[in-house]
Amino acid sequence: MAARFDDTSQDRRVRVQGVPVDSFPRFAPETERGSVRRITVVGEEILRRPCREVTEFGTPELARLVDDMFATNQVAEGAGLAANQVGVDLRLFMWDITDDWGVRHVGHIANPVLDEVPPEQRRLIEESEGCLSVPGPYRMVSRLDRTVVRGRDKDGDPLVIEGRGYFARCLQHETDHLRGHLYLDRLAQRDRKTALREMDAAKEETFARRAARAAKLGK
Repeated sequence: MAARFDDTSQDRRVRVQGVPVDSFPRFAPETERGSVRRITVVGEEILRRPCREVTEFGTPELARLVDDMFATNQVAEGAGLAANQVGVDLRLFMWDITDDWGVRHVGHIANPVLDEVPPEQRRLIEESEGCLSVPGPYRMVSRLDRTVVRGRDKDGDPLVIEGRGYFARCLQHETDHLRGHLYLDRLAQRDRKTALREMDAAKEETFARRAARAAKLGK
């Protein structure tokens, strides 16, 4: 998910895998370890098929994938990234995002499942949304203002993450990716076509900016 930049939270500590920590570096350790991978773009088949469950945990390969996703997201200045956005069809995504209350959330989750929300508790918020696989355009998209996602970390340990506002939007956006859906699917056909034209006009500049940022970060 592409990033964008009222106070109800007193604890402003960074949340790592949902747990507050007293200190955290500017760049996540995963970002420092990782290498940048190419981000897939709308039109590529891997973005349109449901991803496979992660079945092998605690492997060097899975750890490396998580690290590379963090590095790739940092270079692209994103808020989150799904595995199929780097060409791997696994149910896995990461996030590094600052929410509406100034709290930074950092983490990853495998095999995520969003909790069902009873109709009487559903509250939709329409806000601007973008995507690293649709470089350039942003559009207004309705999402639930709160969500809970359950899954496992890269070592296979159970994980429950709750998000509100912008962070909830990110969790829903990335889970959609693993189902083979893009935020464009939530738009009217005419708006979707306009967004794709905007992407075609902006993507080369976006790719150049990412390459320059990768060089600056030594990636």
